[in-house]
Amino acid sequence: MSDRSSAAGTYPVRMWARVDRLARPPSGLAALALGLGVVNIVSALTPELTERVRVVQTVLSPNAEVAARGLTLAAGVAMLLVASSLARRKHRAWLLAVVVVAASAVLHIAKGLDLEESIANVALLVLLIRSRRWFDAPGDPASLRLLAAGSALLAWLVVALLLVPSGHGMDEIRILHVGVLALTVMTAIWLVHLWLRPWREPDAQSEDDHRRARRIVLEWGDDSLSFFALRRDRRYAFSQRDDALLAYRVVAGCALVSGDPVGNPESIPGMVRAFASLAHQRGWRLVVLHCSEEWVGLFREIGMRALPIGDEAVLCPHTFTLEGRAIRKVRQSVNRLARMGYAVTVASPADLTDADRAAVEQVSREWLNGWPDRGFSMAMDDLYAHPQARFALARDGEGRLEGFLHLVPSRRGYSLSSMRRLRTSPNGLIEYLIAETAVWARGEHADEISLNFSVFADVLRADCTASWPLRATRWSLLRLDRLFQLERLFSFNRKFFPQWRRRYICFERHRDVPMLGLATLHVERLLAPPRQAWYRGAPAARDARR
Repeated sequence: MSDRSSAAGTYPVRMWARVDRLARPPSGLAALALGLGVVNIVSALTPELTERVRVVQTVLSPNAEVAARGLTLAAGVAMLLVASSLARRKHRAWLLAVVVVAASAVLHIAKGLDLEESIANVALLVLLIRSRRWFDAPGDPASLRLLAAGSALLAWLVVALLLVPSGHGMDEIRILHVGVLALTVMTAIWLVHLWLRPWREPDAQSEDDHRRARRIVLEWGDDSLSFFALRRDRRYAFSQRDDALLAYRVVAGCALVSGDPVGNPESIPGMVRAFASLAHQRGWRLVVLHCSEEWVGLFREIGMRALPIGDEAVLCPHTFTLEGRAIRKVRQSVNRLARMGYAVTVASPADLTDADRAAVEQVSREWLNGWPDRGFSMAMDDLYAHPQARFALARDGEGRLEGFLHLVPSRRGYSLSSMRRLRTSPNGLIEYLIAETAVWARGEHADEISLNFSVFADVLRADCTASWPLRATRWSLLRLDRLFQLERLFSFNRKFFPQWRRRYICFERHRDVPMLGLATLHVERLLAPPRQAWYRGAPAARDARR
């Protein structure tokens, strides 16, 4: 089958998957709950019709009317909180929505005979009950104990709130009443959060899973990101034949799959569909980070959207050269450091002596300067745990370690995991390390060295001939460059004239983008503050001055 006919065959599949998803009740009911929550809040904060209030006051006391108004406001806020979880088909969200909507229908009558709002709540209640089969995603089992303890605390606070007088007594009594009321509200919000909390994975990765993952990665790890699946903060979904895996981590209800599936190509499609079904059952948002062009079509076929997120810079050792005017700045740096007596040696973790490890740790501490060790998709969390890794060590003429590269293998070559140097090392040391490592890799018959991932590379390439939206986006990214260093990293990679390999982010719904964006920044530790004071030589800024 030709590429064109294959694409034509997958397009109806993708279109039908999206139409089928839109036709399901959870998304529509979530939108109705959101709108009705706003209506409840507005109704609770606006005056009632006088004639209707008089009718209510013939049956209920003024205090009951005020209480009904306050509870209506709380019900509206609860519906706003539950709407997102309804869209993800959570059974607990459906239970809470049924209770809140039913109560709201009664409260609207009690607070002012608001028949219109009450009828709207009853209509939503009927729709929720008729669509109950759709809401089958379980909640977090680990939250049940906390829910029991929190419910007991809430009950105690409610009793205390009823016992504390709220009249015009002493100031101490009024302060006590307000304090108990605030604690009651905060406890109620905390309980709603626990009730709606998504299914959480165990914190610890089992040794058996790690051994299975290592076997699959070493046997099938073709992609430059495959080896990073062996980080200890990953969880794994394995194929039925135990010859393929997906590496992922769940953050804020987002199942973040990092890189391509690894393993036997025949087992990967079934494994991906099974994991998508698992994520659907548990109410997770499914996200694939840094997917390559080889597998992006598979994720599109299961109904996901794919967006180019950047380019990976890949160096080919067999064709890399320092000859030519275009690369003269790198050549000058390499020649200058060679004249100064610098030399690069490559060693495995087992080859490092205690003194070597101490020097590596010293370089790392000075490089990070209190900042967290960033990275998730293209960085290792342990430099010494894998014997297949390699250190490229740059020493000065006196044998002092000035900087290093940490590399992990793939079946095509190596991927750069970390690059660090001392603050006092001469400019151009990292360029020197990469050039010398390319020479070593050529002798190892490696086909490639993956350098770095440049986010929004297409945007950063935009010039005066680009469209104004693209130029405006580039202007915005440059304003944020001090924080995220995107343009400086792109400029550094471009020095070596690498091949650029397109990477994608795959997601299910556009409304998930804000949450998945925060989750991604969290796992990459781009939102983590430094442990020491900010200074001009932060890791990314030093990286730009290499």
